[in-house]
Amino acid sequence: MAKFILGRKLNMTQKFQEDGRVVPVTVVEAGPCTVVQVKNNDKDGYSAVQVGYATKNKKGINKPLAGHLKKLDNFRYLKEFRLDNVENFERSKVFDVTSFAVGDNLKVTATSKGKGFQGVVKRHGFHGSPATHGHKDQLRMPGSIGATDAARVFKGTRMGGRMGTDTVTVKNLELIEIDVDKNLLYVKGAVPGHRNSLVTIWADGELTFVEKKKEEPKAEVKKEVKTEDKPKTEAKKETKAPEVKKEEKPVKEEKKPEVKEVAKKEVAKKEK
Repeated sequence: MAKFILGRKLNMTQKFQEDGRVVPVTVVEAGPCTVVQVKNNDKDGYSAVQVGYATKNKKGINKPLAGHLKKLDNFRYLKEFRLDNVENFERSKVFDVTSFAVGDNLKVTATSKGKGFQGVVKRHGFHGSPATHGHKDQLRMPGSIGATDAARVFKGTRMGGRMGTDTVTVKNLELIEIDVDKNLLYVKGAVPGHRNSLVTIWADGELTFVEKKKEEPKAEVKKEVKTEDKPKTEAKKETKAPEVKKEEKPVKEEKKPEVKEVAKKEVAKKEK
């Protein structure tokens, strides 16, 4: 039986052992991983376990994958491991670094760093041409690539080309230390890949499953408004202001224009 886990390469550092020796180690953030699917010989033709690791935004998941991950987290990585016995595995079970122990012999698989297009000296280790004796600018050139009789280049001829981004497996790496709280594995030596790249770790032994930590709902904190107790004051008696009586102004009588006596006499004469 083999145990395995998915992780993320962080960086390299060093650890001091009890005897004073310093050991170069690679820090790998491993797990927790969740069982997404269990395949068996009867239904799928082979026995394997599909594992999910790390989450991502829901927008980056299409509908078929969302249906496959129903009632599970939105995993960023899904990887399948072929096993002879899958009886102990069930969907939604979780395992982490507690399955490993210090001193385990690990086999680590990852994708190496990409180097781009490289020449034969860096890619294949050619020693190059002599620097003198007629070799002007041919120090790092590949030289002849074959005879003229075949009139073609044989397959597998070592030439310049794309280098890196290959699947590399490193065996017999020792596990120096485990940090359970932070899910960290300190692996002796170098691990292929750049920082934050996906790493697959194998070792001999059995996986132990753990209970998934439930996220506790955050309790709403109500802000208490402190009110200062003010001393009670006697209610002021409402006193009505004395009503001011408005003085009634006398109404002025309109004076009718007086008729002059002279005019009256003239009117009387005319009437006569």
